Amino acid sequence: MHAKGGTDVKAKDPTISTERDAAPPGTLDKYEIRLDESVAHVEIARKPDEFVPVYTMTFPKASPATAAVLDAVREKLLIDMSVRPESMMSQEDHEKLRLGFFSKALALIRRELPRTPEQEAKVLAEILTHRSLGLGEMEILLRDENLEEIVVNGAKEPVWVYHRRMGWLKTNLRIASETDIYNYAASIGRKVGTQITNLHPLMDAYLTSGDRSNATLFPISSLGNTMTIRKFARRPWTITDFIEARTISKEVAAFLWLAIQYEMNILIVGGTASGKTSLLNVLTCFIPPTHRVISIEDTREIQLPKYLHWVPLTTRPANPEGKGEVTMLDLMVNSLRMRPDRIIVGEIRRSREAETLFEAIHTGHSVYSTLHANTADETVRRLTNPPISIPETMLGALDIIAVMHRDRRRDIRRVLEVAEIAGNPGDAKVELNMAFRWVPSKDEIVEMQKPSRTLDELKLYAGMEYDDFLADQKEKMRILDWLVRNEVKDINAVGRIVSEYYADKETLLKSLDARETKTAP
Repeated sequence: MHAKGGTDVKAKDPTISTERDAAPPGTLDKYEIRLDESVAHVEIARKPDEFVPVYTMTFPKASPATAAVLDAVREKLLIDMSVRPESMMSQEDHEKLRLGFFSKALALIRRELPRTPEQEAKVLAEILTHRSLGLGEMEILLRDENLEEIVVNGAKEPVWVYHRRMGWLKTNLRIASETDIYNYAASIGRKVGTQITNLHPLMDAYLTSGDRSNATLFPISSLGNTMTIRKFARRPWTITDFIEARTISKEVAAFLWLAIQYEMNILIVGGTASGKTSLLNVLTCFIPPTHRVISIEDTREIQLPKYLHWVPLTTRPANPEGKGEVTMLDLMVNSLRMRPDRIIVGEIRRSREAETLFEAIHTGHSVYSTLHANTADETVRRLTNPPISIPETMLGALDIIAVMHRDRRRDIRRVLEVAEIAGNPGDAKVELNMAFRWVPSKDEIVEMQKPSRTLDELKLYAGMEYDDFLADQKEKMRILDWLVRNEVKDINAVGRIVSEYYADKETLLKSLDARETKTAP
């Protein structure tokens, strides 16, 4: 057995990595991806004949003779196990099936290749399981937590990936044929009850892991069949990450925490890839654990701590007969019948969605959502003009607009503005009060004006004066500072601290300094 790329792997144990040479000039990063039974090695490097860095993955691969035996074993297993799409509708079902398939594959490999060392037999069974129940070699890419997107542009091109730190990279992987690409796409579709055919050459579907897949067929995609997999973040961003990266200041984070605690409505806006959904995910950790949360998304991206009372809902496209579609509007209307305290909406795109969202605000629900806009002023214009066209008298029900910005030259993301909708619901003219703004020359988020509407609402509904507001903000900043100093980045660990704060903040504040670092979830 050999590692892909021509590197020999020790015959006794192909999963044990050998001493690796020092990184050659041009190497940007090197790391390992640990699978269940083996290890893949990744090297990202610049090459003289390439205009983008190359993502080279080296992993165990069966020799041609062994591969022929595996093909026979695979056919026998698929017949014996009668794998049906409905048996893989959930992550738990898929994992149970995978373990059963792996166990039977290992038994057959031991029988067909009796001289194969045990660890090598396990690696062969793992390869066979990936081919039969997954996406073959692309399963390894799905395990790389540094990747956000995996893209297949056809059999003539290498697979591309979008790396969190380095952007688009070309890989050394290729899908053997257009038929293989189609088979992978069709397999994903069958698991969620949809199809991709020449009559219906476009498909949106989910993997059992939560990753979202889009596929297109030739000749709609004229260079060949395509697949795009958007990975569901295994470790979502937390407020600790945002503060460390200077994306948000502790002062602004504490202000938004306070706004969420006291059930104010927040709209997060920004341009493409500015981090709107990431900020939304970060802030929802501040929701009290005693409140019921309903989230509504097209693509499953929101992840909340396990301590919250949370029901995630996702839309569903129509089947090939045009039936069974569940839209965001359907889910929003239905969510109002589920007794939510807080409603999270992935993104507002159309008029009816926006109307339902603002109706939910008017009926007393706290709502958080995102919108594509570059500034707070542009947000108001987008909401009040076609195609959304919300009356300005309704817009006054919104409390706060937080704007995310991506500085493309420096490749940094910052909270650009935090603005209040000034005035009261029902006012004919909407005005903005700019509470905080990022100053690019200093790379600092500074306070512009006193948050007057927030202070008025806190005084009315919570009996808080300005000094109380400052004391509360300072208290929350102390907790945020502790999270950063102790590198608490796990979403459940952050959620636990926030939940303890709501349960008994005095005890929490007294115990912070005595706690061990890197609190476990």
